[in-house]
Amino acid sequence: MGIRDRLIDPRSPDRRPRRVAYALPTLFTAGNIFLGYLSILRSFNGAMLAGSGAAGASEHFTIAAEAIGAAVFLDGLDGRIARMTNTTSDFGREMDSLADVVSFGIAPAVLAFAWGVQFVDASIAEGIRSHLFRAGYFIAFLFLLCGAARLARFNVQKNPVPKNPGNPHRKYFVGLPIPAAAGMVCAVVFAVGGRPLAWWPLSVVWLALLLLLGFLMVCTWRYYSFKGINLSKPYTPLLFVLVGGLIYGIWNWPQPVLLAMAVAYVASGIAIRIGGIVRRRLRRAR
Repeated sequence: MGIRDRLIDPRSPDRRPRRVAYALPTLFTAGNIFLGYLSILRSFNGAMLAGSGAAGASEHFTIAAEAIGAAVFLDGLDGRIARMTNTTSDFGREMDSLADVVSFGIAPAVLAFAWGVQFVDASIAEGIRSHLFRAGYFIAFLFLLCGAARLARFNVQKNPVPKNPGNPHRKYFVGLPIPAAAGMVCAVVFAVGGRPLAWWPLSVVWLALLLLLGFLMVCTWRYYSFKGINLSKPYTPLLFVLVGGLIYGIWNWPQPVLLAMAVAYVASGIAIRIGGIVRRRLRRAR
C-alpha cells in the first residue's frame, strides 16, 4: 500500500486524504518560517557583538547562514510531500509563499547588510562610509523587493514561458528562484566562517552581487527546475555515483562545496542566456 493510499480517509466518498495528512507539509513550512526567524535573531546578535567588539559575532553570522541553508532544504520538501500525499491546497501554496518571503527575503537581506556592510572599517573617509551605508540599505531592500516580486509572479502565472525556452519536455524556472538567491547569500557567509567584511572594496563587490541576484530573480531567463526529478524512475549508475560523491564532498568540505554549488546554479542561467544569444547571432551571420 502506497503512502497516498494509507492517508486516504475511508469514510470519504471521493477518496480525500485524512485531515491530519494536510498538517504534514504545513509542519515543514512552519519549520521553514522558524529557521528564517532564527536567522534574523542570529544576525541581530552577531551585529550587536561585532558592534561592541566582543567575540562570537562570526559564530552568530555562521548560524544565521546555516539556518537559511536548512530552510532551503525544507522548502524543497514541503511541496514534494504535499504532492506525494495528494494534499496540495491553495492555503498551502499561500503559506509557502509567505514563508519564503521571511526565510529567503527578509532573513538574507538582514544578514547581507549586517555581515557585508555594517562593519566596514571606520578609518575610511566618513563620506565614503556614509554613501556605502545608504547604498547597503537600499540594495538589501531591493533584494527583498525583487524576491517578493518573484514570488508574486510565480503565484499568478500559469505555465510561464522563459525568454529563452529550452527543451519542452523539461521543467524550468522563469528567473532565479528566491531560495537559490538566498542560498547564494548564505553560502558566501558560510564559506568565510561568518567573519564580517571590513574592507570597503569587498563590501562594494558584495552589494554588486546582491544587485545581480535581485535582477536574476525578476528577469525571464531560464533556470533548470529540479522538480522534474522523479525518484521512482530508473537512472544510470553514474548519477548515483555523482550524487554520492557530492554528499561525501558536502560532509567533508561543506564550505567550498556548497559555495561552488550555489555559484554554479546562479551562473547556469547566465551561461544559458549568453549561449542562446551567441547561437542566434551565429545563425544570422551564415
